[in-house]
Amino acid sequence: MTQLALFDLDSTLLPCDSDYEWGQFLARIGVVDGDDYAKKNERFYQDYKDGKLDIHEFLRFSLKPLSEHSLLQLKEWHDAFMKEVITGHLRQEAIDLVKRHQDAGDLCCVITATNSFVTRPIVESFGIEHLIATEPATSSDHPLANFTGDVLGIPNFREGKIENLHLWLSSRQLSLDTLARSYFYSDSMNDLPLLEKVSHPVATNPDDRLRNEAQKRHWPILELFA
Repeated sequence: MTQLALFDLDSTLLPCDSDYEWGQFLARIGVVDGDDYAKKNERFYQDYKDGKLDIHEFLRFSLKPLSEHSLLQLKEWHDAFMKEVITGHLRQEAIDLVKRHQDAGDLCCVITATNSFVTRPIVESFGIEHLIATEPATSSDHPLANFTGDVLGIPNFREGKIENLHLWLSSRQLSLDTLARSYFYSDSMNDLPLLEKVSHPVATNPDDRLRNEAQKRHWPILELFA
């Protein structure tokens, strides 16, 4: 029977938040108003950590720069972002964790609230084929279509992760109930709804609130970057 290994990305497989870092990168290279954008980016990041993020307000903010430039230009900036920011955050401990599940034949997938434009190249760096992320809407189905600034489908955040996971599993004729085992590695209390749904939740580099919850529930705690 199939076993599933789900991984959050930011502060779980990465020792940083790619969504936040992308925003700071855009501010540094002058794509967005540096001071104002960086301050708003910081506020949203703190709201996320505090468990009070308005995901729709944040997505209007974070997807707006994608809608203001061509996909080719955005990819050029993202290539630089990967080299200057992300490559230095790819840790062997995280790569080894993924590989253990791959070597066991598990179906591996990153499931993240951060949008797929930012995250897909990062996920590919871990050798993971499958990604469930917040999907930015595009102006057409053409591969080089520009982004509109809107979200396609359900934001992949909190309970939205469960809905999108069910849809993804259903497309593969699978369900959580029929899997032999399902793992989910996450650092964030925001992921508690999905952690409660899998058979093997693992609090990974957990924030204080998730650490306390994991201890109460006797869930394993994994420190990848200790």
